Amino acid sequence: MRRYKHIGDVQQIMWEPQRIRNIGIVAHVDHGKTTLTDSLVAASGIISFELAGEQLFTDFLEIEQQRGITIQTAAVSLAHTFGGQEYLINLLDTPGHVDFSGDVTRALRAIDGVVVVVDAVEEVMPQTETVLRQALHERARPLLFINKVDRLIAELKLTPEGMQARFMKLITKFNQLIRRYAPPDLADKWQVSVEEGSVAFGSAKEKWALSMPQMKAKNISFKDIITAYQTETQSELAKKSHLFEVVLDMAIRHLPNPKDAQAKRIPRIWKGDVESELGKDMITCNPEGKVCMVVTDIIVDEQAGVISTGRVFSGTLEKGKAVRLVNAERDARIQQVGVYMGPDRVMVDRVPAGNIAAIIGMKEAHVGETLVELGIEGKGFEELRYISEPVVTVAVEPKNFQELPRLINQLKKISREDPNIKIKINEETGEYLVSGMGEVHLEIVEYKLKEAGLEVKTSEPIVVYREALLGKAEHVEGKSPNKHNRFLIAVEPLEPGVVKAIEEGKVVQKQERKERANVLRELGWETHAARKVVSIIGANILVDVSKGVQYMHEVEDYTIDAFKQVVEEGPLMREPMRGLKVLIDDASLHEDSVHRGPAQIIPAVRRPIQAGILLANPTVLEPRLKLEVRVPQEFMGGATKVVQGRRGRILTMESEEDIAIIKASLPVANSFGLAAEMRSETEGRAIWGTEFEKFEQLPKELQEQVVRDARKRKGLKPEPPKPEDFMEK
Repeated sequence: MRRYKHIGDVQQIMWEPQRIRNIGIVAHVDHGKTTLTDSLVAASGIISFELAGEQLFTDFLEIEQQRGITIQTAAVSLAHTFGGQEYLINLLDTPGHVDFSGDVTRALRAIDGVVVVVDAVEEVMPQTETVLRQALHERARPLLFINKVDRLIAELKLTPEGMQARFMKLITKFNQLIRRYAPPDLADKWQVSVEEGSVAFGSAKEKWALSMPQMKAKNISFKDIITAYQTETQSELAKKSHLFEVVLDMAIRHLPNPKDAQAKRIPRIWKGDVESELGKDMITCNPEGKVCMVVTDIIVDEQAGVISTGRVFSGTLEKGKAVRLVNAERDARIQQVGVYMGPDRVMVDRVPAGNIAAIIGMKEAHVGETLVELGIEGKGFEELRYISEPVVTVAVEPKNFQELPRLINQLKKISREDPNIKIKINEETGEYLVSGMGEVHLEIVEYKLKEAGLEVKTSEPIVVYREALLGKAEHVEGKSPNKHNRFLIAVEPLEPGVVKAIEEGKVVQKQERKERANVLRELGWETHAARKVVSIIGANILVDVSKGVQYMHEVEDYTIDAFKQVVEEGPLMREPMRGLKVLIDDASLHEDSVHRGPAQIIPAVRRPIQAGILLANPTVLEPRLKLEVRVPQEFMGGATKVVQGRRGRILTMESEEDIAIIKASLPVANSFGLAAEMRSETEGRAIWGTEFEKFEQLPKELQEQVVRDARKRKGLKPEPPKPEDFMEK
């Protein structure tokens, strides 16, 4: 094993893609990712072996150490020797808590493979399935590390045969998930196997690991592991078969280098022409080609300014190079370039294709942005697809009103760093509303505000509902205030297949019109409507099916603004719309542009959409969580009582030895305080995990109260409006 000597060592290997691996460590919360990462970092000499597993090097935020969970992805570059050759491992340690799954989505765009960590006792949990599904969508190859094997010996007292049987069951489940979620051409190829060495097992805490190649090479058996624990010589086991060696060897042996990975990934995740100059540069990972980089993370640093981290897919990043931000449609210049060594950024002159790099000082960049070298035509990468949407909101205000400008700046900074945090001002109450993936996500926002020296008051968490419609409304007329412009509008529910296609990224705003029309036709749309999509916002579509209306193209932006206003705040309770299809059937517009400005056109389109929704049997959708609880059989009654007492539905109940596995569906509205109640009812013996499941119609008997409460909270009249409130008298 070779210690880390100098950044120069890393820079040398950067130019040889076959000696690079870009990998992520992903897992369910508390399954041991960061503890594992510590040992890998120690192997490069950045921290001592003694502190590995306790220092939690990549959890460098104070709150991460306090809570014992990873909150934001940390990057570190490591050197590792395998087969007599030096390799560079660009490693991302990602969060496991369901509230931070957006961070995992962003990290996966930058890497080519993942080591999925699974607790040997808890086995595959909901978030394990989620991160594996995310990795497979990004075509990042998975390997399996079964952690906490010491628990099988110390707690479950398993025999060597019992351990092997448990491993085989876990591996079979893992491979079933790969079959279910992997692209068809990779489902068989990417199966993990003990014999091939794509599975390892060990204890990150005790710093030892084994894989079949290692067991053969070092003549170690399962019996030897149990003996080591019985004789308390597990530290000898760690010396004989160290964790870092097994895991990094496995990564180098089985995960692709950037050149091989990009040849397969680019045609799937990049929307441009792979036969173009830039396309060929990316597919071959050409450092001499034109620059293309995708930004996967943004940090706003007090001293350095905006730091954009991402993957360089072609060309070489260097100081002073001019680039084009494809999505923002702006030009910018690279001021400084760096690479990561844990919490430290090290400035370098150049970073070639195939590496993860940081650009310092580029104010214009946002997460998901594609940077291409100035002067060449470049398309963006497919949009990052998040598995959940913000479903919980808190109102935030400063204790000292004079600090309001600082609060606004900090909230903007937080939402820039984390696109899954949405900030909005409630015009009626003047409160700042912060929406996130869950309770913990919003607690972290509050913590960051306090860290910035702001004293704030926050409300209790509020659920973000969705408004939808069950029926149709046709021929609703809207007139502009000056009566010179008229629109005839219809609204109807968006077909479930189209909603699914939007969520899966098959139908998106930034898509060739012809390509999108083909997908919509396959989903049952008639040709004219399929070609005339004007705007897609969330799971909602605006279509202009009018024919031969003069000046229609000139007012298109205003019609989109009107649609956006309704989609962001539905008429029933000012919550976002979901599954809305708006059709502009006809219009008549004044010939003089002075009479068809935004103040005339926006209300003429917005009001008939709002009236149409209220005429079309509107309803409320609530977000629900998928919940999996593992609990000893004697506490099963307590766990089911908690779930059912919170409007939860038990979906399945299974038994594994003396453990009951309960799978349930639970409304987000009834999930607050779940941890304390579950602990109390099961004497702390339950292990559970949640993930976002879906939006589902709120039971009819609850709708009226939920609508009234939401309207009251927003400073509106408790009674929802009637269609005629939006129609011409």
